Amino acid sequence: MSPNQQAFELRLTQVSLTVTVVAAAMLAWSVGTVTWTAIEQRQLGRAIEAVIFAAIAGYLVYGNLCYELARLGRLTRGCRDGEASADPPPDAFSENIAPALTILVPSYKEEIPVVRQTLLSAALQDYPNKRVVLLLDDPPSPKTHSDRTALWSARSVPFDLQTSMARPAECIARARREFRNRSSSESCWGTECVRLSDAFLHAAEWFEDQAKQYPIQSHTDVWFVREVLTVPGEEMRRSAGQWFGRRRDRSGVVPEEIAAEMDAVYERLSGRFLVEFDVFERKQYCNLSHEPNKAMNLNSYLGVMGKRVKPVLRADGVLLDETRTTIGSRVIPDSPYVITLDADSLLKPNYARTLVSIMEQPDQARMAVAQTPYSAFPNAPGALERTAGATTDIQYFVHQGFTRFAATFWVGANALLRKSALEDICQIEQTGRITVRRYIQDRTVIEDTESTVDLMAKGWTLYNYPDRLAYSATPPDFGSLVIQRARWANGGLIILPKLLEFLWRTRKRPATVPQALLQVHYLTSLALTPLSVVLLLSIPFSSDLMTPAMPLASLPYFILYARDLALAGYRPIRDLGRAYALNLLLIPVHLAGAVTSLRQMAAGTKIPFRRTPKVSGRTRTSGLDLGLQLSMILLSAGLALYHGSEGRWISASFALANLALLCYGVGQFIGLTEACQDLALSARETLARYVKPGRFSDRLLAPLSSSTALCVALVQPMRRTRPFSRQALWSLTAFFDMIVTIVG
Repeated sequence: MSPNQQAFELRLTQVSLTVTVVAAAMLAWSVGTVTWTAIEQRQLGRAIEAVIFAAIAGYLVYGNLCYELARLGRLTRGCRDGEASADPPPDAFSENIAPALTILVPSYKEEIPVVRQTLLSAALQDYPNKRVVLLLDDPPSPKTHSDRTALWSARSVPFDLQTSMARPAECIARARREFRNRSSSESCWGTECVRLSDAFLHAAEWFEDQAKQYPIQSHTDVWFVREVLTVPGEEMRRSAGQWFGRRRDRSGVVPEEIAAEMDAVYERLSGRFLVEFDVFERKQYCNLSHEPNKAMNLNSYLGVMGKRVKPVLRADGVLLDETRTTIGSRVIPDSPYVITLDADSLLKPNYARTLVSIMEQPDQARMAVAQTPYSAFPNAPGALERTAGATTDIQYFVHQGFTRFAATFWVGANALLRKSALEDICQIEQTGRITVRRYIQDRTVIEDTESTVDLMAKGWTLYNYPDRLAYSATPPDFGSLVIQRARWANGGLIILPKLLEFLWRTRKRPATVPQALLQVHYLTSLALTPLSVVLLLSIPFSSDLMTPAMPLASLPYFILYARDLALAGYRPIRDLGRAYALNLLLIPVHLAGAVTSLRQMAAGTKIPFRRTPKVSGRTRTSGLDLGLQLSMILLSAGLALYHGSEGRWISASFALANLALLCYGVGQFIGLTEACQDLALSARETLARYVKPGRFSDRLLAPLSSSTALCVALVQPMRRTRPFSRQALWSLTAFFDMIVTIVG
């Protein structure tokens, strides 16, 4: 963003904040007037209605203000901090002084190409002293042939990559040794420049070979090949050309200072390929936690780092015991820094070097987490994946603004962690013979969010780097998106009391106010925002409450959202409508997550962790979720008619707009054909669950498959993909046959 554009966006944000505050004041005045009049006239019901409306409208305006405040923080960060706008200098680290780094990739039944991509993006980090560990969480004793094949394939991926990267690593290391062994009298300037150029060419050829051989099957593969393989290969070729061109700059032997520069270049080049791979499976050992979540997978490995361990076979299974003997044991290397990386996330090559250099600065000794909130892979093929990716990229902007006000939350898809900070918040529990070390809380399924509060309570800080260095996959279909977003919505209300306690105890300063506003809204938004929208849509508020101040308070938010979509590379108007439609469809999902959180708070039991499906085919949407979408459509239609008949045109317009966007969202993001198929399949499964097997149930259930074909055949002409066929007529007959069977 150019300085002029940044100045314009900053002024636009300031104006939007002013307009929102003025509109909120107008709204508060009008609602307060109605409330006071109702109290004077002793109209209790009208006063309660005004109070409810004030709470709903107030929270929605509060969310708008938080978005604008975060945007203001993002735009002022560069002016205030002068943060890392450029990469660290080439000699920022060497293999002798670079802190050890461990990159942990937790994985559970991931597809092998996905795991391979992630491990390779981690291994090719431009960092000299690194280990990459695959934390394989698949069952160690699979029962089916396909599961056994997948397990052994996953186990072999790290070692296949180790073999692949060993060839260029050895070649460059040998070239560096030969360079260092030659005395100053033997090192000719021109010859040494050519040899260094050859080393870069060898590295470039390796990257180019990997890029040519890699199969391109998705937009994720396109990004991976370009950013992880092609771009570094092009950089190697440019460096080769530069060193080859320098061969005529001088004659004679290489000066001592230039020799040191060349040695540093050899060192950094070899560091790209020097990596140690490992695989760790906690479920092989009965004395490690088997809790089915990512947090305990990470905790199990963090708990054994720096220890010498040995597997011991006992009557109750295999134990991983700490030992001092060297026979049959091994040391799990420790490191001051750890990167946690989801198996469906990818890193740019400068991720580790950039973030470690920031945390190594003397004034950042209390920085616990440095990260770049992940972005969506560009050029997604489907409308749903593009729209969900747009909301992800908007959240990237929001998190950047959080850092300006010390309100950063740890985003678990990728993060650089200081190991000593994790040790500081570690909780040790003894359950029988099992010692459980919780570095990362697993009380909720958003474990990184709760650990953020723990770190802040211990005086640690968190930081978002202002550049896109990490990308993560977005669910390609509505069924998998529902599972992901339901998990995100579950836990914020549980963590809220801990956050409020921290904010109450912290020293009060002017900067604490925006921090508290942003962090409280972050934890409550997925529960209270959809609830507020549903209540605003459902309750027939009087027209003197639904004044023009309400849409006026929302207009700046939508304008800024559209501007941010444009800055992220999307179409502002079209994608704004799509994002709003998607958020309407996700209202029941977010509410279900909030209800789950309340149930967990009441019962005190953990909610099962549901991983987002990562399969090549479509994930089915449950009948309950589809039924809730249908109920939202019917509710919007009924309220639009009701408010229109009562002359409440603002409420009627709001309901009608939601109705149109819901219908668009169902057709565009779920699919009419897919919705019919999933509804019919859910109905069939429900009937089969409650109807006893027999002749009657067979006659009842069999035609249901035909009714599915009928729905598909009726919907297909609307999509202009297939005309109404003879199969539809047959299905129509079968459908009526089912009705006759039920009635008879």
